[in-house]
Amino acid sequence: PEPNGYLHIGHAKSICLNFGIAKDNSGGLCHLRFDDTNPTTEDPEYVEAIQDDVRWLGFDWHEKMFFASDYFEQLYLWAEHLIITGFAYVDDQDSDTISVQRGGYGKPGIESPHRNRSVDENLALFRRMRSGELPDGSHVLRAKADMQHDNMNMRDPIMYRIRNAEHHQTGSEWVIYPTYDFAHGQEDAIEGITHSICTLEFEDHRPLYDWFIEHLPVPSR
Repeated sequence: PEPNGYLHIGHAKSICLNFGIAKDNSGGLCHLRFDDTNPTTEDPEYVEAIQDDVRWLGFDWHEKMFFASDYFEQLYLWAEHLIITGFAYVDDQDSDTISVQRGGYGKPGIESPHRNRSVDENLALFRRMRSGELPDGSHVLRAKADMQHDNMNMRDPIMYRIRNAEHHQTGSEWVIYPTYDFAHGQEDAIEGITHSICTLEFEDHRPLYDWFIEHLPVPSR
């Protein structure tokens, strides 16, 4: 869960499904991992409230509690890996322009004019993003996937954006944050997750999760 609010009845179903599947399989463990990639909307109060609610439902994560922020350094290094191997680039167009260029169903995408920047230029810009030299909204890191793909999630999705905001876990250490779609699969790989249960609205995101895994030297799949 993202710690940006209190849980509701729909979360109870998901919690019971995830922890229940682990319980029904001998030796199975369900991890509790907070998707804390949006510092402007999250709060430690929600982190504590979510833990309380999971316990109230009768489940235990057996010391397997993690945060996306635990992996920020590794995710950053993997982002640089994608830049170096030619599968990511920095785009300094505004969000509205990027959205329009993605096209739509039955409507072709338009490649960013920055899509073919050199590796050196992309690395320099990405490192400037990390160092705090660039303002919010001025640059994003995008995957160099397929702007003509039928699945809109594959049309050069955003991987990192600049957020100059205090984070409840990492303080002021970071000013760039990964998107959920970039972080999710790699977090699973780091933790050695065997089964990652997603609700149906994420079904079309699965090809992108697989794309990242295929292009990164992850420790497990």
